[in-house]
Amino acid sequence: MAPLFSHVDSHHPRPTGTSAAAHLSPAFPGRAPWGTAGRLRAWQQGALDKYIEKQPRDFLAVATPGAGKTTFALTLASYLLHNHLVQQVTVVAPTEHLKKQWAEAAARIGIRLDPAYSSGPLSKDFHGIVVTYAGVGVNPMLHRNRTEARKTLVIMDEIHHAGDSKSWGEACFEAFEPATRRLALTGTPFRSDTNPIPFVAYDAGSDGIRKSVADYTYGYGHALADHVVRPVIFLSYSGNMRWRTKSGDELEARLGEPMTKDLIAQAWRTALSPQGEWIPAVLQAADRRLTEVRKGIPDAGGLVIATDQTVARAYAKMLREISGEKVTLVLSDENEASKRISDYAEGTSRWMVAVRMVSEGVDVPRLCVGVYATSISTPLFFAQAVGRFVRARKRGETASVFLPTIPMLLGFANEMELQRDHVLDRPKKDGEGLFDEEDRLLAEAEKANDGPDTGSEEFSYEALGSEAVFDRVLYNAMEFGMQAHPGSEEEEDYLGIPGLLEPDQVQMLLQKRQHRQIQRSKGRPAEEADLLELPADERPVVTHQELRELRKELNALVAAWHHRTSQPHGTIHNELRRQCGGPLTAQATANQLKARIGKIREWATQG
Repeated sequence: MAPLFSHVDSHHPRPTGTSAAAHLSPAFPGRAPWGTAGRLRAWQQGALDKYIEKQPRDFLAVATPGAGKTTFALTLASYLLHNHLVQQVTVVAPTEHLKKQWAEAAARIGIRLDPAYSSGPLSKDFHGIVVTYAGVGVNPMLHRNRTEARKTLVIMDEIHHAGDSKSWGEACFEAFEPATRRLALTGTPFRSDTNPIPFVAYDAGSDGIRKSVADYTYGYGHALADHVVRPVIFLSYSGNMRWRTKSGDELEARLGEPMTKDLIAQAWRTALSPQGEWIPAVLQAADRRLTEVRKGIPDAGGLVIATDQTVARAYAKMLREISGEKVTLVLSDENEASKRISDYAEGTSRWMVAVRMVSEGVDVPRLCVGVYATSISTPLFFAQAVGRFVRARKRGETASVFLPTIPMLLGFANEMELQRDHVLDRPKKDGEGLFDEEDRLLAEAEKANDGPDTGSEEFSYEALGSEAVFDRVLYNAMEFGMQAHPGSEEEEDYLGIPGLLEPDQVQMLLQKRQHRQIQRSKGRPAEEADLLELPADERPVVTHQELRELRKELNALVAAWHHRTSQPHGTIHNELRRQCGGPLTAQATANQLKARIGKIREWATQG
């Protein structure tokens, strides 16, 4: 193996070029070929210096997607092999496709890893193997025996996957507990559950809550400031959704309006249904955005992340008709799928549609435009999905991600730069669960006089129709734009933002676009003002918690009116609905709840 490091200090061996690297800009060398370790970015050199100084057995490196975790890890592996601190390398990756990517990247710096290893002695031609977490789970003793036989460096890519199931975590611990060195990597150091992650240190804070502790952290905010990753523009689309519940009731709601969690889920899935008008309109807008981006980035590509294979096929058909080009369709984590991703990454075609597997780790640097067309709502998955679009190749590239106007997603988008840790002892949020008993009693009171309420059965629905409305742009934790029809001049203003801009130029252009939209709006006749005529930052999406506060207030007023008049709670609720309109309280919007609160207060003043 050709050594990367030509000089070794007997006390603190370190790569040559370290002192020179200290004088480089943070973004140097721009984007080196994927897996190339000959030149290091400042953060990679900093993490390597810290490792060499401490010589730890376990090291957790947290770096935002696109920052170059693989280059850092392979450079470290080469250093450890060259200095005989380890004799072999085992890389654990989340997917089959990533096994191949790791092996290819390692080969470029002279480390030969076998991505097809299954059992038995390893050929002397290799320095180690690449396996998946699932593969370790199948036969942990095989890997333990290999780890015990020779001094081993274990690199665990996206280490949070070791907590995906208890069996995987236990298998990783059993297999790699004897390892000489363990390097854990992640771009998203948190999980949506509280499963502990093997070989990750947790410290309890003053509140007694245990959180993961990283040895080196390079977050999105730092990477953005260093021009290592792209700034992300989120384009959010609202619109009216109609669906039929299992009981036959037809419901209608507007994305972004306050609803119960069940109704948000049903409205969200209605928007993503290929039978409606929302998803075709958003795909058309995304394709127009991609056309604009390709003026400055000729090979820019787009990715639609779908929920399942059926809708993925439907989306691919729509995009083929919209763009006039063949669409790459990726449906599973198989060899054929891996080849399709590789072919797409090396080509110049416009669109790829995938189910989940491209959400993490897969390196397609030319992806610049994304459509989040999945109903997965965890912060972990969202961060991984957005991570596919932030990998910068040169300064000035921007990423654009299209979203449905779902409060949870907009919250994730506005928190892009927050550093998260994995929390083991998760406390309840303020107010969480306080109204569960109240909600139950209120539902029983309404059912007593209004029949059974089956409209909120989770996912028991049939999509009837949907429409899309451009809603807002989110950038750098700020919101821009007013609502506009798809295809309108106002929407085109935002879709037409150049794809090559510095971060401050993006913000300046968005401010100018919003000002121009407001000025146009002022000159319109009143009868044409059929959409919300407020800038996005003046019409925040109401959260589920805020909605529950309104329901709590209404319920308290109903209880007070009951004590005053002795009327049953259900009778009072039904009279409010008769006078103010709208569905049951559990399905009412914030404005409908406010109207009922106002009406019952009016009764009190008149009585």
